[in-house]
Amino acid sequence: MLSILNSSALLGIESYPVAVEVDLSNGLPAFDIVGLPDSAVKESRERVRTAIRNSGLPFPVKRITVNLAPADTKKEGASFDLPIALGILASIAAFPKNALESSICTGELSLDGSVRPVNGVLPMVYDAQHRGIKNCFVPAENAEEAALVEGMEVFPVHSLTEAIAHLSGKAKIPPYQKNTAFFQTDRTDGELLDFSHVKGQENAKRAMELAAAGSHNILLIGPPGSGKTMLAKRLPSILPDLSFDESIEITKIYSVAGLLRQKNTLIRTRPFRSPHHTISPSALTGGGRVPKPGEISLAHHGVLFLDELPEFQRNALEVMRQPLEDGKVTISRVNGTLTFPSDFMLAAAMNPCPCGYLGNGEKCHCSANEIAKYHRKISGPLLDRIDLMIEMPPVAYDDLENTAPAETSAAVRERVVRAHAIQLERFRGEGIYFNSQMNAAQVEKYCPLAAKDRDVLRSAFERLDLSARAYHKILKLARTAADLDGVEQITLRNLLEVLQYRSLDRKYML
Repeated sequence: MLSILNSSALLGIESYPVAVEVDLSNGLPAFDIVGLPDSAVKESRERVRTAIRNSGLPFPVKRITVNLAPADTKKEGASFDLPIALGILASIAAFPKNALESSICTGELSLDGSVRPVNGVLPMVYDAQHRGIKNCFVPAENAEEAALVEGMEVFPVHSLTEAIAHLSGKAKIPPYQKNTAFFQTDRTDGELLDFSHVKGQENAKRAMELAAAGSHNILLIGPPGSGKTMLAKRLPSILPDLSFDESIEITKIYSVAGLLRQKNTLIRTRPFRSPHHTISPSALTGGGRVPKPGEISLAHHGVLFLDELPEFQRNALEVMRQPLEDGKVTISRVNGTLTFPSDFMLAAAMNPCPCGYLGNGEKCHCSANEIAKYHRKISGPLLDRIDLMIEMPPVAYDDLENTAPAETSAAVRERVVRAHAIQLERFRGEGIYFNSQMNAAQVEKYCPLAAKDRDVLRSAFERLDLSARAYHKILKLARTAADLDGVEQITLRNLLEVLQYRSLDRKYML
């Protein structure tokens, strides 16, 4: 007796179809799984056998062969438990074989027959929907995640006996009803740190506003206690909301990484990741024997904040150069090559010297060689990929004592959202969301300068010895400044403002 069920497996953050073929034949009792299964898949034999028996269902004393097709691709994880068990029970006529037509199923089985959640359900169900499959049987804890896919009828399965009762027509599982108010931002401004708490540092606040409006990379340089980390942690409070497409992209990554929680199935706010400086290169970019998304992918469409930038391993920082340019990271392993999206905004903070008090003769005793060595921990090519670099002076005592109300994050975010709306309209149909994502052709199209302004840019380009990449970044940043001002044409004021954020290139590229 042969039965075939539809399931899925993951390759990076994408899914591909897997046909679970179960054959029962006469002969010595055996239970074999073929199709390049890993250890977790092979162990399905014991989980499935015990779960079927503990559910009060008959387990056939036959020669059981399970093939996971395509057979030339390695299969991983415990998500095939449920389809294997259902395939066995379909082969002994526990329910009609056609009951699973145009359906996909996935789930891990406990020994008592209950169904445990698995990672990557969202990309699996998306792939199934694109293949014309209409129904999916998923663990109950993954139902909300699967229900994000429009046009798919989701059946939340709590146990193997519940699935059999449904398929045999004895007791139907009610389809999961998606909450109509499901896609609403979970932003609660009262829970976010606010810009009004930061005393002084108006130039740095303006730079953060520019960075948030156009998703530009930013580096804050200043002595200890100047407010670098304080400002960076308040960056989420001024970021624009995610679009639905952006939210789905991020949710797929978190689903594969196993970081979704039932009460927060859809990622509705931009990620803010802040790894410690001891992080390894593979943890930052993604890796492992079976590559999983790293911090730069978990920060996709959000912010990656690197505090104490020079303290990170040099090779960990250098692996970010290509993802910062391309918006994706490609990881090669013996088992294959995977590509993860990593279109993130880099926010970083550093001290100006090892002790942090460069320029203060009473406090700083770092030698020129020590300072140069400290700066060399960050390579020129990495700094060249940063749009804004701003020095933050120590906070003055009068600023700390000032009780006048400072501008709130809500006021700053209002301008950021307005500028972002302009960008969304400008790039409608072009597949990008922010000025920072423009390619060279789009920069030429959307960032024209008047003749006299081009002379100013030429002079700055030659005097600061800027690269071609820096030239394009200046124009993108000037476009964002113009959007914040609500003007269609980039003005000389916009250009001069953003040029000041490149004046530190030579100073810190020692």
